[in-house]
Amino acid sequence: ALEEYKKLLEHDDFNANFHYKYGGVLGMKALQNKIKALGLIGDIKKSFTRAAELDHKHIDTRWALVEFYMQLPGIFGGSKKKSLHYAEELEVLSKVDGYLAKGYVHEYDNKPELAEKYYKLALEAGGSMTCYSKLSAFYENHQQPKKAVATIEKAYDVHKRNALHYQIGKVCADYNLELDKGENCLMTFIKNHSVKDGIPIEWAYYRLAQISKNRLNKDEALLWIDKALSVRSNFKQAKREKERILNM
Repeated sequence: ALEEYKKLLEHDDFNANFHYKYGGVLGMKALQNKIKALGLIGDIKKSFTRAAELDHKHIDTRWALVEFYMQLPGIFGGSKKKSLHYAEELEVLSKVDGYLAKGYVHEYDNKPELAEKYYKLALEAGGSMTCYSKLSAFYENHQQPKKAVATIEKAYDVHKRNALHYQIGKVCADYNLELDKGENCLMTFIKNHSVKDGIPIEWAYYRLAQISKNRLNKDEALLWIDKALSVRSNFKQAKREKERILNM
């Protein structure tokens, strides 16, 4: 893919999308080989910046620059100020993307109050599944499971997606919280499961095993974890969970 985009750029150096894609491929290469990553930083920056200059409405490029400057160590040019600059540009193009980008920057910078503020603003402005997911994930990451569950429940009220039943069950299982609610949601998820949910059914069995373990019901937990492993025998997380259950 790298050579293909290189050839495309040789043919058309004024195509913002080609520069964006080329920068993205370089970024993936950097992630795969951290030793070579240092030598790629300049080219990645150049590609994304060029794409942004060529297309003042290219949202994906500005997202890439927000993430690039936040994740890059300061000694190599990383900068919260630059990330926020591109977040501001995003906000001009799309309120939702701008707020989500600012939420991301402040969460990465360990400023949870500001992050929550912008994730909430994004939700108010957009109300998409992405907005609900970002806010609920934020609450999970900051040990606020009750707020996470409440956010996912609101998302279900609006979007009616079966996968949200699983998400509620997952939070309840992980945090040993409202276990009856978690169990009911997981059973509903299983009953209505389809490929469209995007979550393999064995994960629901895994979460039910967790809930049974939290209730100190070893036999029931083993039944559910064995059901998960019967669907996928190489389910690593389930194998580890079974060991924990057997050691109860």
